[in-house]
Amino acid sequence: MSCKSCSTSINGLPLGCKNNGACSSGSCDKLTVFDWLSNMTLPNNQEPFDIMEVRFKNGRKSFYKNTKKLTICIGDIVAVETSPGHDIGIVSLTGELVKVQMKKKNVAIDNEELKQIYRKASQKDIDIWTTARDKELDVQKKSRLIISRLGLKMKLSDIEFQGDGNKATFFYTADERVDFRLLIRELAGTFSIRVEMKQVGLRQEAARLGGIGSCGRELCCSTWLTDFRSVSTSAARYQQLSLNPQKLAGQCGKLKCCLNYELDSYLDALKHFPKTDLWLKTEKGLAVFQKMDIFNGWLWYAYKENPMHWHKLSVEQANQIIELNKENKKGQNLEEYALELDFDVPEESNFTDVVGQDSLTRFDKPKHKKKRRKGRNYRNKNMNKKPVQNKNK
Repeated sequence: MSCKSCSTSINGLPLGCKNNGACSSGSCDKLTVFDWLSNMTLPNNQEPFDIMEVRFKNGRKSFYKNTKKLTICIGDIVAVETSPGHDIGIVSLTGELVKVQMKKKNVAIDNEELKQIYRKASQKDIDIWTTARDKELDVQKKSRLIISRLGLKMKLSDIEFQGDGNKATFFYTADERVDFRLLIRELAGTFSIRVEMKQVGLRQEAARLGGIGSCGRELCCSTWLTDFRSVSTSAARYQQLSLNPQKLAGQCGKLKCCLNYELDSYLDALKHFPKTDLWLKTEKGLAVFQKMDIFNGWLWYAYKENPMHWHKLSVEQANQIIELNKENKKGQNLEEYALELDFDVPEESNFTDVVGQDSLTRFDKPKHKKKRRKGRNYRNKNMNKKPVQNKNK
């Protein structure tokens, strides 16, 4: 299912959502919240919740009061109060589920700073809104030229126009503090608008711009991820990942948020594993940790005198040796534990090649050119040629 703006043009090219994923039908927008209470009726003598969630460009959302008791549904375009003027947004959530979202974002229900919804947007409001949105790309290009001319160390990532077209918010990233007072005067004089500068982090910038991650899917921060938790290199160490910054870093330059997704599972599995810095004292000598297989429960140790020869132990066997070492006793040789493991390993079954028709490397074999056999006419022709005489003799 797609909305009208997601269809194709006459030439067969996709139009794409002009609102960067904020679809009025609610079918392909970013950070969608499913209203699972929509088919339930309220108890008797209970009025509907008068606060609604309104979505703007790039998934930005805010809560507004419906003080005028307007009949508004999800997907309606409304004009909301801002300072100054008004803004145009799309209603993304109504009803009792808004209370849950407000609690999640630490917004009080009786907050007096919540602004109100003026009205449903008229066609004139929508035309002004779309005209302002169409100017964003051109304004962004000219603004970057002004920034480079002034020599400011900042990166302008995105521009968001207000619904009435009188104000624009400039989102930028910078490593140091930037004095942009002269920049605001030039931008306001060039475009005849009110200017608001807002600094965002690198993760917020990637969420606003979007993109495709190394997994081949759209970035989590631009689709469903709403809170940015800190990611440390210890998350990669627990998961036995190589500390390669090129593989662990996302498009924002920071560590990938997905490193935290499976971290709890790894931490639960590592509770029964011994510490890697503990040496095993055996009758043959000290054994040093080499590597582990977390989910299969295997550990590999090697003697300090012979680090090239590894011995495979289970978690229970390693913990057993550690308990003996705490009692000032030495464990058995690692070879004996390895023999015990060999009896438990099932015999490998010989799989038959069901396909077996062609080799997978058949395309790698070089193709030999067929030599053209010289016929009888070719030999007779060479025999009839007269030998060339050397005139210099």
